[in-house]
Amino acid sequence: CDLEVCFNSEYLCSEPNEVVFVIQSQKNKYHAEQAEKKRQELFHQAFCMLQESTVVCLHELTDYDGNWSILPALPHLSVLCGNRCSWFFFMEEVTMVKIQTLLRVLSRFDAEKEWFLGSPLYDDESSIIHHYAFSDDPSSFQYPDFGAGWALSKALLQRLAKQVNDNPPKSDFTIDLKHEIALYIWGQGSGPALSPVPEFCVKPHSTADMEKCATTITTHLPDCGDPVRTEDVFVAVKTCEKFHTERIPVVKQTWAQDAVYLEYYSDTADSSIPTVDLGVPNTDRGHCGKTFAILERFLSGAVSPSDWLLIVDDDTLISLPRLKKLLSCYDPREPVSLGERYGYGLIQNGYSYITGGGGMVFSRAAVGRLLSSGCRCYSDDAPDDMVLGMCMNTLGLPVTHSPLFHQARPDDYPKAYLARQPQISFHKHWNVNPGEMYRQWLLDPVDQRETVTETATETRYDKEEL
Repeated sequence: CDLEVCFNSEYLCSEPNEVVFVIQSQKNKYHAEQAEKKRQELFHQAFCMLQESTVVCLHELTDYDGNWSILPALPHLSVLCGNRCSWFFFMEEVTMVKIQTLLRVLSRFDAEKEWFLGSPLYDDESSIIHHYAFSDDPSSFQYPDFGAGWALSKALLQRLAKQVNDNPPKSDFTIDLKHEIALYIWGQGSGPALSPVPEFCVKPHSTADMEKCATTITTHLPDCGDPVRTEDVFVAVKTCEKFHTERIPVVKQTWAQDAVYLEYYSDTADSSIPTVDLGVPNTDRGHCGKTFAILERFLSGAVSPSDWLLIVDDDTLISLPRLKKLLSCYDPREPVSLGERYGYGLIQNGYSYITGGGGMVFSRAAVGRLLSSGCRCYSDDAPDDMVLGMCMNTLGLPVTHSPLFHQARPDDYPKAYLARQPQISFHKHWNVNPGEMYRQWLLDPVDQRETVTETATETRYDKEEL
C-alpha cells in the first residue's frame, strides 16, 4: 500500500465501513471471478486506510437469481447493514473506484435524508424500451449510468426496502433496469430524482484527466485471449417467406460474411437463399416451435458440431468478430446462455431470460441440458425467449447478461452510452438504413477483421457492395 497516498488528504466525514459496496455480479464462472477480483481491489484499498469495508456480490446475497433487478435485494441489504451503514454504493464489474475520493464525495450529502446519486443518462428521443415515457421531452428524465456507479443513502434504501413488497413496480417486465430503477425511486414525484454527481465518471480508467473522478470505467471488450474460431459458432437465422427478399439480402450484405456455418430457417424451402424448412408453420409472434426445432437440429448431427449456437432474427444486425472475442471468456463445456437479459415477475419469484431480438447465444452444453430436461413449448407461437428463460430457471441455470447486445435500434439508446465501447448487436430496421447502421456501429476496420475462408457456406460480398 502507498500509505502516503492513503493518509495524505483532508478527511472525510465518512469511513469505508459506513459504505456498503454492492457489486452487480453474475453467477456465471467468468463473471463471478471478475466480481471477486473487484471485491479484493476494494478490500485492498480499505486495508490501506486501516479500515474494514463491506462488499456484497449480488449473486451471493441469496439463492434468488432475480436479485440482479435490485428491488428484491433491497430488504436483504437493509438487514445486512443494520444501523451502522450510511451509504450503499452499487457498481458493475467494469467500475473502477477510488474509495478515498468516493468518501469525500459522499460526505457532501446527508445520509439521513433521501439521496439518489449517479452519473446521468437521458433519452435523446422517446424510446420503445422505455415505453415512450416522457415523450414530450425525453431528455427531462435522468437515470443512472450503472457503469459509473450509483448510490443510495441509508434513509432512501430503508424506505424502499419497506415499500417494495407492498408497492411493487406496475410492470411485470424488467427491460432497462437503470431506467426502471430511477422511475421507481422517483415515484411520480413522491421520491427523489437522480442527483448528478460529476465525480462519478464514465471516462476510461486510463484517461489523463481522471484525478477528480471517484469512479472510472473499463470500456473495451473483455480480453480473455484469442477469439474463438469462426467455425466454433453456428449461426441460425429465423426468417419466413414474406421476408426472404426484404431482410435476407441485408443479412448477406452485412454480417453473414463473417460466418462459416450459417443456416436460414423458414416456413418454406427456398433454394436461391437457401433456406431450411423445419416443418414448423410460421407464426405471427413467439416462434417457440421454430426455435426448439433449431435447438434439436443443432444437436442432431445434421449441422457442424460447433461449441456455440447463435440464434438471431432476420432483422438482427450483429458483429461476429466482436462476439467471438467475447465468447473467449466463457467455457462451452458449461451451460452458458448469453445475451441481453430481461426479467419477468422478478419481485414475486419470477425468472430471467435472454431477449431474442438482440441474439441468443447458447453453449452446446446448455442446449443439451435444455433438451434433455424435456422442456418444450406450450404452443408453437409461445414467446421462445421467455419459454427458454422459464426452462433455464427450472433447471437452476443462470442466464448471463451482456450490455453489448441490444433488443432495439441505436436510436433507442443514449448515444453517449453506446459510443463509449464496442457494441455487438442491434435489432429492428424501423425508420433506419440497416446497412448504414451496421457500418456505423458494428463494422470494425478491415485490418482488424479475420479473413473469411473459402469454406464458408454463404456467398461473400465486398465491402463496396454494402
